[in-house]
Amino acid sequence: MMKQILKYLFLWLVGGFIYIGMEVILRGRSHWTMFTLGGICFVVLGLINEWIPWQISLFKQMFFGMLIITFLELLTGCVVNIWLGWNVWDYSGMTGNIMGQICPQFSLIWFWVSGVGIILDDWLRYWLFKEKCPRYTIL
Repeated sequence: MMKQILKYLFLWLVGGFIYIGMEVILRGRSHWTMFTLGGICFVVLGLINEWIPWQISLFKQMFFGMLIITFLELLTGCVVNIWLGWNVWDYSGMTGNIMGQICPQFSLIWFWVSGVGIILDDWLRYWLFKEKCPRYTIL
C-alpha cells in the first residue's frame, strides 16, 4: 500500500513540475494551483490504461486525455477563478470559451499534451515501477 502511495505521489510531483515548467516557459508565470492540477492530470492520464485496454489506439487515449484535462481545467477554473476569485487564467477573450475557463483552442493543445503525458507515464511506470512494457497502436 505504501509503495502505491509513493508511486502516485512521485507521478503527481512529476506532472506538477512539468506543468509549472510549461507555463513558466510559455507564459512567464504560473500559480501553485497549476502545480496541483498538472499533477492530478498526469496521474489521471496514467490511469487511462487501467480503465481501458492497451489495444485502444494512442489517438483515442489522447482524445480521452483531452476530455479529462478539459473537464479538470473547467472544474479547477470554477473553483479558483470564479468561486475564490484568484484570476489564475481567463479565456473569456477566446472564441468558443465556456465561462472564460475552457476553450476549444486549449482543448486541442491538451490533446497533444496528453499524448506526451500518456507516453511519459507509461515509460516511467515501466522503468521505475516495473509495470508492463508500453506498446501502442497509433490509429
